Amino acid sequence: PNIRRQSEHFSDYEAALETLKALNVVYPCFCTRRQIREAVANAGSTAPPGGMGPIYPGTCRGLDPHTVAARIAAGDSHAWRLNIRRALSILPGSATLDWHDGRLGPQPVAVDTLDDAILDRKDTRYSYHLSVVVDDAQQGITDVVRGTDLLAATPLHILLQRLLALPTPHYRHHALVADTDAKKLSKSRGAPGIRTLRAAGHSASAVLAMARAAVASRE
Repeated sequence: PNIRRQSEHFSDYEAALETLKALNVVYPCFCTRRQIREAVANAGSTAPPGGMGPIYPGTCRGLDPHTVAARIAAGDSHAWRLNIRRALSILPGSATLDWHDGRLGPQPVAVDTLDDAILDRKDTRYSYHLSVVVDDAQQGITDVVRGTDLLAATPLHILLQRLLALPTPHYRHHALVADTDAKKLSKSRGAPGIRTLRAAGHSASAVLAMARAAVASRE
């Protein structure tokens, strides 16, 4: 099968970003990660239930166009963020981002929990959100099965699909294998890998049984 390498398709993501710029639903953000953390802390912002993190406070959303142009001309580093409220405003009046998950059922979406997500950053370039939406459409993906850690990203992906006139796949989010604190298994948290489990004497069938039990407990 053909393997799609994102590093070979930057022109596709750039074209999608240019479409969003033409729709006037993105804006440059000059904030550093530290400035964003400080702004969020000062505002007392917390992550909404099921969200991907504290909501960006919109520091650069309302910058004067002349200021923006001058900073870009001066070479100031910036990312491009999706203006969620403006993007929603150009959709048909009866449009909704509510969607249906193949396992979890109806998923109502509260707009105030959506973040002005970064779509393009100078150092890492195009975000997962933009690239996966373009990739799915170009590969004709009709069904997406992924973990519940991406559940909160789905309304953003649906919004991007509508803005870019791309089809929306059917989504199904499965439970994650979690640790005793109900956190996703992660190397950064010291979760044991397959090699560690094998070294401890666990057979392949035993590891699968543990994984199935952990998932079942999260269903």
